[in-house]
Amino acid sequence: MTLSSSGDAQVKNADAPWDSFDPIAYVRHNYRVLQAEDAEILHIIRDHFGGHFRKQGVGPVYGIDVGAGANLYPALSMLPWCDEITLFEHSSANVEYLASQADGHDGNSGYDENWDPFWNALCEHEAYSTRHLDPRERFRKVVKVEQGNIFGLERFGGRWSVGTMFFVAESMTTSHQEFCLGVERFMGALAPGAPFAAAFMEHSKGYHAGEEFFPACDVGEFEVRDSLGPFVGDFEVQRLKSAAGVRDGYSGMILAYGWRRNTDAGIPAV
Repeated sequence: MTLSSSGDAQVKNADAPWDSFDPIAYVRHNYRVLQAEDAEILHIIRDHFGGHFRKQGVGPVYGIDVGAGANLYPALSMLPWCDEITLFEHSSANVEYLASQADGHDGNSGYDENWDPFWNALCEHEAYSTRHLDPRERFRKVVKVEQGNIFGLERFGGRWSVGTMFFVAESMTTSHQEFCLGVERFMGALAPGAPFAAAFMEHSKGYHAGEEFFPACDVGEFEVRDSLGPFVGDFEVQRLKSAAGVRDGYSGMILAYGWRRNTDAGIPAV
């Protein structure tokens, strides 16, 4: 199937050329510098995760970033507290990029310098800054890259105790059914009471990563709330204040954050 930004045919996740995703072009366009939208997201999730883990006792913490793609800052947001972070990604090109960032490449001792402003933004919160960790060393120590399809997460059960999913469920298909299933699989991978953050492109028409065009599902705040509702306890859904400007073809960004429903008590463990 040929994908185009103007085509009306429904494009399922399996139809898209994920192995031809160009992570270098994607990072250059979206994350070469810290843009206002991402700075706003970082401000919100650092408060959310920082507040949660400040209240928690000792014990192993396992994090997952579902559909990590070529974006490191969701993993950085979980970095101080996690004994292990799984970057779960479908595209072989993105898997290779993530592995290079975790292990270092071209003589570098860790991830690329363009990610430093993202970490610095997180460190404006004392929950990050007071831990005095070397983020690159910590990243190499705790991050592992795993290739897999979001729809296959069900086999893991609620393995992870904190999770992120940024611009994935709505940016992999034009199908609302697959969008909802993607959200369900993400939430199902989290343990009861686990904090989460998920970001969505609002009313996206699709996007390029290098020469290839990739599908998107048209969603707004209602669809995000509706898809998350059955799986969460306390949660917030908000449209970012920053104006859309990262690329053409969408109307804004939506961030959802909260806690996986505690299946025993029906409330989040906060």
